[in-house]
Amino acid sequence: MSASHTAARPSSQRRIAFATIIGTTIEWYDFFIYATSAGLVFAQLFFQPAGKEIALLLSLATVGISFLFRPLGAFLAGHFGDIIGRRTMLVVTLVLMGVATTLIGVLPSYSQIGIAAPIFLLLLRILQGLSAGGEWGGAVLMAVEHAPADRRGRAGSWPQLGVPLGFLLASGMTALMTGVISPGEAYLQWGWRVPFLVSVVLIVVGFVIRRSVEESPVFTEIAERGAQTSAPIVTLFKRHWGLVVLAALVFVGNSTLGYMTTGGFLNNYAIAEQGLDTTAVLLAACVAALVWFCSTLFSGYLADVLGRRTTFLIGFGIQAIAAFPIFWLVSTGGLPGLYTALVLISTGLGLTYGPLAAWYSEIFPASVRFSGVSITYALGAVFGGAFAPMISQMLLDTTGTTAAVSWYLLITTLLGAGAALCLRDRSGIPLGPDHEAEQAHGATVFSTPVATPELLSQR
Repeated sequence: MSASHTAARPSSQRRIAFATIIGTTIEWYDFFIYATSAGLVFAQLFFQPAGKEIALLLSLATVGISFLFRPLGAFLAGHFGDIIGRRTMLVVTLVLMGVATTLIGVLPSYSQIGIAAPIFLLLLRILQGLSAGGEWGGAVLMAVEHAPADRRGRAGSWPQLGVPLGFLLASGMTALMTGVISPGEAYLQWGWRVPFLVSVVLIVVGFVIRRSVEESPVFTEIAERGAQTSAPIVTLFKRHWGLVVLAALVFVGNSTLGYMTTGGFLNNYAIAEQGLDTTAVLLAACVAALVWFCSTLFSGYLADVLGRRTTFLIGFGIQAIAAFPIFWLVSTGGLPGLYTALVLISTGLGLTYGPLAAWYSEIFPASVRFSGVSITYALGAVFGGAFAPMISQMLLDTTGTTAAVSWYLLITTLLGAGAALCLRDRSGIPLGPDHEAEQAHGATVFSTPVATPELLSQR
């Protein structure tokens, strides 16, 4: 029996689950520690000559600019991931992210080296963006392509758990530093650097773990046959460009709301506009990350029971309902209101994030799958979460009210839901190279599936 038809042994699946969760947690800890610091200290340390309001916008803009380079990271990782393998690219992206994060931790401020400080900060953030753009696709394919067909939703949620865990770790480390030394002079001088420098230890752990897992069975079979596509990205956009657009819009609906918290906007709004204590807000973010973790884990199970698309639509419904109340709760409810708002956001986010890995993996053909899932995810992040914190801050500054921000969140949520309705749920479709023709047709409601015996038996 070919490798593409054989799921990994239970012990191997547990090792893969552990490796993907740990690896993505470390990657996203590094990514989120920057976003958390952007709202708290970077405006003062790297952009202070621009004035308070402009400095904050510039600081938040650097969070978004890195997203513009995520597609490049996805292109590079997708190209080489479809040619030389999933595991190799996972290790490369992990090391790249760790090096960039550690260097940020030792970067001099504007007062020390002038204009070079924000320039170097931006360059290192771009390296983070390149790494994040390439990491996700490899992690989800390692999880999903090793899993039995009826458990892909749950397996695909493993790497997704690394995002809320990374956010929890980043928020927790920052809360620890602000709680121990207070967000004052000492924190601005050296305390903010500690979470970045911790990345050195995390990277070593992640490197060892990721090197220990086996290559994806789907890629192994492709490599044994010498069936790698020489130009997977060209093939992807030539034959599946419409699918890339629709799948990216699905993630736009998730990531725009997601970066209200992970991008630092809601935290900064609660602290700067509502006067809530910095450490208390960061602890609330930790609770939100735990809720996000639980809802993501649960959504993987729901995706295997109810289907990918149905689970997504439930999550988008929760997001739409929450778009306006989240700011009312923070404005009128103080800290309890913030907790309630974050729980609402995190519940909807988990349901529209956990099934994403399995759904993306099942809609792209094996020969271009790494490129497809990576580029689609990166494009969705660019047009969704990339500049969401900055856009929201501009809307707030321009209108003086959060209503405009809520409309922005609602529109992007509905856009994601509409795109989800245009994609077919392909739960259980064979993922190996023997079924390339079936995989290449019928992923959208506008195309006709190939009626193979395997597909007919599943229905």
